[in-house]
Amino acid sequence: MESIREMPVALAFGTLFCIVMARANATYWIGRGAIGGWRRHPKYAHHLDARSVKRAEGMVHRFGLLAVPLSFLTVGVQTAVNLMAGAGRMPLVRYLPAVAVGSLIWAGVYTVNGVALLDVILRLVH
Repeated sequence: MESIREMPVALAFGTLFCIVMARANATYWIGRGAIGGWRRHPKYAHHLDARSVKRAEGMVHRFGLLAVPLSFLTVGVQTAVNLMAGAGRMPLVRYLPAVAVGSLIWAGVYTVNGVALLDVILRLVH
């Protein structure tokens, strides 16, 4: 994060956007492949009963297209929502725009708040 703090704001934002897009899409594809298989396997299916997974699944079913970008405003649910979007086979034509909006939100929050907070912490430590 130190190197991101030293970047111009636009470059920091772009870097964070690329990082979260890569992470979120990887999580979607893990959900699409692995979780889809785990659902059919009795040995692993019970792991999908975790509270965060159930909450994420409910968000995806209840809010559909809005669940993905809204999850980027939460802590702990974002990964589960992207996993469930993949496991639920959310169509890419809907998922990609939703994850792009969510990634823009996340990058914006972390560019402004995360980098500023890190700056304050580093100034206090030094």
